[in-house]
Amino acid sequence: MSSAAPRTIGHDQLWSVDEHLEDILATVRPLEPIELQLLDAQGCVLVEDVTMPVSLPPFDNSSMDGYAVRVADVAGASEEFPAALEVVGDVAAGQADLLHVGPGQAARIMTGAPLPPGAETVVPVEWTDGGLGEGPVTGMRARALAPDGAEGHVQVYRPAEARAHVRAKGSDVKAGDRALEAGTVLGPPQIALLAAIGRGTVRVRPRPRVVVMSTGSELVQPGEELGSGQIYDSNSFALTAAARDAGAIAYRVGAVADDAETLRSTIEDQLVRADLMVTTGGVSVGAYDVVKEALSYVGDEDEAGSGIEFRKLAMQPGKPQGFGSIGPDHTPLLALPGNPVSSYVSFELFVRPAIRTLMGLDDVHRPTTRATLTTGKALTSPKGRRQFLRGTYADGAVTPVGGAGSHLVAALAHADALIVVPEDVESVEPGTEVEVVLLG
Repeated sequence: MSSAAPRTIGHDQLWSVDEHLEDILATVRPLEPIELQLLDAQGCVLVEDVTMPVSLPPFDNSSMDGYAVRVADVAGASEEFPAALEVVGDVAAGQADLLHVGPGQAARIMTGAPLPPGAETVVPVEWTDGGLGEGPVTGMRARALAPDGAEGHVQVYRPAEARAHVRAKGSDVKAGDRALEAGTVLGPPQIALLAAIGRGTVRVRPRPRVVVMSTGSELVQPGEELGSGQIYDSNSFALTAAARDAGAIAYRVGAVADDAETLRSTIEDQLVRADLMVTTGGVSVGAYDVVKEALSYVGDEDEAGSGIEFRKLAMQPGKPQGFGSIGPDHTPLLALPGNPVSSYVSFELFVRPAIRTLMGLDDVHRPTTRATLTTGKALTSPKGRRQFLRGTYADGAVTPVGGAGSHLVAALAHADALIVVPEDVESVEPGTEVEVVLLG
């Protein structure tokens, strides 16, 4: 996987959101296709069209439990004047040797069973006496309980049109039709279709493996006791869940302390199972921002083309960002800020599109729409920054949730959209139409 050459830019100059994303997507390449068993391919993207080798259904079959008959034999049948037919036997699903239904005859037929030769339609069992001679029945007695039920006579109380209750061969799809297009994400219905046409394996791009790790000596794992000055590590859980939601196989690494050598070693250990690495925290300008310290060496010591570049973006939240590739396979790494909202917004803008690109999808972005801003007062936004505010969207309107602070994780839990305020806008009045990124 090759790495895009960084732009020449002043040390203090701000990058735009679009420039940073463009660099990421120019570097990340779809994973190479592999052949997988059907259940292993769930969630993967198909890389080639699948053509139907057989028709579905592959033969005319009954959609009801009942009797296969000729149309003329039941014409004019009623409860007062039922049609009496000779029952010549059973036709069960999967049966190979079929009975022949002649004039004045009927065959008990089960749902999914092939329509026997000579039969033209199916009469539901509820329209008959079930061969019991006691008026209309509600169901068919099991053969094991009534071995003589497949013989004798049956009375039919209603007529049936030709091919009534018959699923025609190829009525779903015909042999030679395109069953699935390349680029399709394989979910349960697609897996079912592949199985139905006899495919045991399928060629797909695998789900990308994403390793997520938080940094910070103050972080404690949920379930443990908090000490003075400590907080629970929520970022790694949020980003791992978000990566899985995007379609990846995601691995969470416990929080790494503020030690550059430890972090560097942990990252190198994790490379073996990563198609993409994501770190959160340690990318700002503080004395303990160890991600910058740990990864700044990479461009000098790794193979040509590798390296991590740390940038300041013209956005809020999420100004500090890092991106590049590391290790012998030039594994992409995105270094996100540590504040919870900054981290999550950065994931949605940069990491999710990278994951979707690795999967081989054409549309890698969240859907966007225009919505009317519903709020009690004008929203303010810093000049020169593209601001992303949490919101709830419904029926063409969007309402802000919480404030602009990058630590307000509780508000994030109630948001299903991001309100986008452009760089050249400093105030947005209620009732204004705004761009909205839909998260759910």
